[in-house]
Amino acid sequence: MKKIAIILMTLVLAVPTFAQGRFGKDSAECTKYLSYYQELYKQKNYEEAAPFWRKAFSLCPPTASQNMLIYGQTIIRYEINKNRKDPVRYRQLVDTLLMLSDVRAANYPNYAVKSLDNKAVDVANYLGSDYEAQYTYLLDVLDKIKGEARPVAFVTQMKAAVEMYRNQKLDAEGVMNNYTKISGYLDEKIDKSNDPEYRSAKQDVESLLIDSGVASCDNLVALYTPRFQANPSDEALLTNMVKMLSKSECMNTELFLQSIVALNEINPTASSVYGLYRLYSSRDENTKAAEALERAISLVNPDDIATKAEYTFELATYYFKKCGKAAPAVAKAKEAAELDESYRGKAYLLIGTVWGGQKCGGDEVNSRANFWVAVDYLQRAAAADPSVADDANSLAAQYRRYFPKTEDAFFLDITDGSRYTVSCGGMTESTTVRTNK
Repeated sequence: MKKIAIILMTLVLAVPTFAQGRFGKDSAECTKYLSYYQELYKQKNYEEAAPFWRKAFSLCPPTASQNMLIYGQTIIRYEINKNRKDPVRYRQLVDTLLMLSDVRAANYPNYAVKSLDNKAVDVANYLGSDYEAQYTYLLDVLDKIKGEARPVAFVTQMKAAVEMYRNQKLDAEGVMNNYTKISGYLDEKIDKSNDPEYRSAKQDVESLLIDSGVASCDNLVALYTPRFQANPSDEALLTNMVKMLSKSECMNTELFLQSIVALNEINPTASSVYGLYRLYSSRDENTKAAEALERAISLVNPDDIATKAEYTFELATYYFKKCGKAAPAVAKAKEAAELDESYRGKAYLLIGTVWGGQKCGGDEVNSRANFWVAVDYLQRAAAADPSVADDANSLAAQYRRYFPKTEDAFFLDITDGSRYTVSCGGMTESTTVRTNK
């Protein structure tokens, strides 16, 4: 202590005279104690610096030194960690720490965002047992600085909201309103920066809401129905409705259908219209589903060949299996094969299956000629993709049994190896004659 006293006496003598305005009414005392605690602070002797810092803070106006506030927070954090077993003292110190952030933000506006962001982190770190305080403090910070807060602030605030709901301090609508607000701030940040940490925070916030049980279908429908009726063209509302209803497995509700249809009228994207296709498909509204998937394909980025091929092949399959439309199914399968060669095996297998399933009229040759085309495509499928080869070869073997008989072809002046044009089901293909003896 004697050594410290000597250091402090030297500092007192070295303190220059400052203009009274900046350092308050008692500028000499203010500057003296600023010097006292700063020297000890530089030595990381926070224990000894604390009383001198408190004296400086009580004497000096906040504008005397921004470092007085910054260094003071370091000192207070040191004391907080020392007093974790004393809940009363611990909370007093935490309140002081948060107050210093507010003082800095108010008196140094250029650093307001940084100060409030630091406050949010301190709330997350030091008020873990007080969910109500975390909820209030963090919501206030997020309302002020929005996406400039660090990701932990959003996740912690949502945790606090859920905990309040579980303890009957916040109702379901309050939790949903809270989620809508802070997820909106996160969306704004993600749109600007595409920062993966904020994307992760958004996923965590959504998971907290869903796991809480608040986002049941009944709750979501009760919450969103009046809002949708009041603002059926609000894109932000519709986006949030679609996301939450789909994540909560409420896609079979009429509200989900209304919201996704309305959203696609305002701002259609390939993925959103694809979602509409899936919805119509699940409801067996096959014509609307196919139309939606056609539109989704048209909205795919021209450079995104993989997605366009995927959607196109899916439409080909849908036309065949759900709509019973052979010609459109074949046309789309061919498009998919041209777009991406990795789809050729599956596309040719589908085309072969479509042709093999046709009922063609006419004479004994024409009524069976579709099987020639079917086998042609099944052979191409087996050659293009080993993963479908077994299915393609097995189906081709079945179809060969239905080839026209040699004598039937002979009477019609048709011979093996000659070319033959098949027209059936709105489709036309040129193939090679093959007969069964």
